[in-house]
Amino acid sequence: MRTRRTKKRNPRNQWADHYTRRAKKEAFPARSVYKLQEIQKRFRVIRKGGRVLDLGCAPGSWTRYAAELTGPGGKVIGIDLKKVGIALPAHVHLLQGDILAPDAAIAEVLAPGFDAVISDMAPATTGHRDVDAARSLNLCEAALTIARAHLKPGGHFVCKIFQDPVDKALGIRALENFADEVAAGLQMRSGNRQGGFAQIK
Repeated sequence: MRTRRTKKRNPRNQWADHYTRRAKKEAFPARSVYKLQEIQKRFRVIRKGGRVLDLGCAPGSWTRYAAELTGPGGKVIGIDLKKVGIALPAHVHLLQGDILAPDAAIAEVLAPGFDAVISDMAPATTGHRDVDAARSLNLCEAALTIARAHLKPGGHFVCKIFQDPVDKALGIRALENFADEVAAGLQMRSGNRQGGFAQIK
């Protein structure tokens, strides 16, 4: 009698499924919010009453979580090429457009004085990890340029970056070299992604 083999589940897929179900249960549109929660728990990058700029904010998980942390006395501005389809509190202001080529409406809200700049921006993937990592690094450098221009002294910057398939620490090192103001860095890996945290002096 032929025995039937059961296919073992990939532990990484099990992790993804767990957090996807949790995000759905907690009404977050994406599981990426839990990486931001982990960073927040360790570094308190977003504080009550703070002003937060969320780059690449769609589908809205980071925006909603940032709004919970700031409370109604704070302000969260989210910018993305795509429309955010979830309901958000009144102290969240969403703008649809290209942060890398800002129109007048976006330029108007980009005054200095943010307490935190968070970026979940990611490139359209090609399936080639080295190409995707290079494009992700370019987006992170662009986000860091925005952060340097618009953060308060001592403000916090968080971004997502794809790992280079060969040099897995390349993205974080490049950001450290790119900004003299980086005072602290954190690598948080999940698959081929890293989360970078920096405090701007």
